Amino acid sequence: MIKKLYLIVLTLSSLSILQAQNYSISSPDGKAVFQLYCTPSTLSYSLSWEKESIADKSEIQFFQTSSYKVLGKESKKINASWKPVWGQSSTVEDRCNELTLHLAINNIKTDLICRVYDDGIGIRFAVAGQNNLKGKKIDFRLDLNTASSAKAYHIKGQNVLGPLAINELFSGEGKKTKIQPLVLEYHEGRHVSLLESDLYTAKLFRTAIIAKPSTASLSLQSPLVSLTNDNGFVSPWKVILFEKTVGDLVTNNVPINLAAPCKLKNTQWIKAGKGLWDWRVHGYDNGDFKYGIDTKSYLRYIDFCSEYNIDYFTIDDHWFKSAKDGKMDISPEVDIKKVMDYAKSKNVKIILYYDRKKGNYGDDKLFAFYRSLASVGMKYGFMGNNTAFTRNAIDEAAKENLLIFFHDGPVPMTGVYRTMPNMVSREYCHGQQDGRRAFTPSTFIKMALVNAISGPLDQSNGNFGINSINSGIREKGPRKTNSYNATVVSEVARTLVIFSGLVTLPDAPEEYRKKSDLFQFLKEMPATWDESKVIQSKMGEYIATARRSGDTWFVGTVNNENKKTLDLALDFLDSKKKYEATIFEDAADAHGLENPEVYKIKKQKVNAKTSIKASMAVGGGHAMIIKALR
Repeated sequence: MIKKLYLIVLTLSSLSILQAQNYSISSPDGKAVFQLYCTPSTLSYSLSWEKESIADKSEIQFFQTSSYKVLGKESKKINASWKPVWGQSSTVEDRCNELTLHLAINNIKTDLICRVYDDGIGIRFAVAGQNNLKGKKIDFRLDLNTASSAKAYHIKGQNVLGPLAINELFSGEGKKTKIQPLVLEYHEGRHVSLLESDLYTAKLFRTAIIAKPSTASLSLQSPLVSLTNDNGFVSPWKVILFEKTVGDLVTNNVPINLAAPCKLKNTQWIKAGKGLWDWRVHGYDNGDFKYGIDTKSYLRYIDFCSEYNIDYFTIDDHWFKSAKDGKMDISPEVDIKKVMDYAKSKNVKIILYYDRKKGNYGDDKLFAFYRSLASVGMKYGFMGNNTAFTRNAIDEAAKENLLIFFHDGPVPMTGVYRTMPNMVSREYCHGQQDGRRAFTPSTFIKMALVNAISGPLDQSNGNFGINSINSGIREKGPRKTNSYNATVVSEVARTLVIFSGLVTLPDAPEEYRKKSDLFQFLKEMPATWDESKVIQSKMGEYIATARRSGDTWFVGTVNNENKKTLDLALDFLDSKKKYEATIFEDAADAHGLENPEVYKIKKQKVNAKTSIKASMAVGGGHAMIIKALR
């Protein structure tokens, strides 16, 4: 009897081992450990970093009501590098360890691909074409069971809310879902972000959201997909980033490494750059000339771009009155051919606005029409979080060699600027001078540390005429006077802090000419970089970003509503070289609301051992151009 009982226990124990199959994969540096657990009815994981838990055992789901069977596995190391067309770095290192688990999920052959980097993980499913797919429902969900002590920051509309306890994220009235990316701030030295990448390639899927499941702290969920055929497909990557500082999340390369390589054979026509924008200047009167939506105004912008080596000029809404059936009714005040011809003669590239609120030109004809006007790009507004439309617009624009960027709550489409680098920016944030409750010095910093994790942003920083903006005389200025809190030096720094393939400058040419010595920073600053790093950051309080082009470093620091001084170590400089820094700083009596346009400029010899004291006013900032001495 005892022998029989022993055999039964041994058999049950063996079955349990067979039923619960565990797999482990570590990052190249060995500090991050990803554990995958598969039973006949569940698929789950855990994640630790530097021996501390980021995710306790948490569920992964792909098909609804799933059963699982492991068919095999493969492991490999990835150690490569690639060069983006434009970006925060001229070369991107791609080092990770990959585990592919071959599964039968509900008898559907499916690959689960897991990549573990030193600073993040990515999880994706790939399904080959097979006979039993049609009619199946995809419910892709990555849960995250994490410490309740973490403080969360999330995007609401185009604002950032937080810090919130995790159990406060979904409490109270309103939506029970949040927009990604989500940032979790633990004790000092650990920051985590939850988002997705390569949605562009995952053609069946729409933007994932952050939700509250019944079994975990929170979850990154893709909207339900019903398969209509037996063709194969891939999912987006569900991504977890982890860094010691919140600023490092912004320059983390895991999301773009997970995105598909560039699809375009010829990218010579794609150039990141800076551009003027007319929208916020409407009604500006310099005493001799008043800017409006007309040919004369556009020619003045073009002259300034040509004089100061500004690559682009974006013409916003109302240059046309309506669009329908392949025809466009141009505003009578605008001679669009004259504007385009003049821009060409001055070597300035024109980007034209379009939105469907004025009718439907027809997307099958629209992009070719814009190219026929000699536009080099399109600013598309008011299509919002429409994933299929956004993919198609990027593709159709590329066919006509057009740049494109999206406004008004667009799809995040993280990583797409690697795959389709003609998508240069998007207003996945709050633009300057919009809602004051969303655009304050502290919320700027939150957007720079949360929204920017998803990729390039179009935030329209760089106002120089802050007094006239705050006076209410601008047609498109803030509705409430004296509510725009920023110094001119802060405005300069913000153009560097916010990464974009199109750095949009929103002020009148006259305001830039008045402060031409300060504008020199913007004139010299490129829009694509050899190296980028956030050297100091604290959520809602300050951010200091350094970017290198060749031997020259540009540094921008932005402050919140409390006057402060930061010690900025220049240890990122080459220790074998000497440099000269041109330093742009708030004047002693500067104040973002009371005295925003006073500044001073000085030069100083520096090296890698130098520490610069960045004294910043309320709503203030600090900027430097650091050039290597020959």
